[in-house]
Amino acid sequence: MKKRDMILLALAAILLIFLWMAPEETTHRVPHDANHERFFPMVKAEGKKKAEAFCEECHNENGVPFPAEHPGKRRCLLCHKLSEQ
Repeated sequence: MKKRDMILLALAAILLIFLWMAPEETTHRVPHDANHERFFPMVKAEGKKKAEAFCEECHNENGVPFPAEHPGKRRCLLCHKLSEQ
């Protein structure tokens, strides 16, 4: 093995260890319920951004409030994945 091969293997090992030690996912998934049902086909047909436009209809100060530490509210499906059916 050449020196570059050893470096590549070492970098690959470091990357694997880093990914192995990553924390488990803690973000809530979008539930597959009556309130969210219409968004599942919308995401498949038109994309996440189209469906995200409707999140604030319910998720707002007067409806389902965001936690204080919640990041920006425009890209919901970037973090919140759709539940399995």
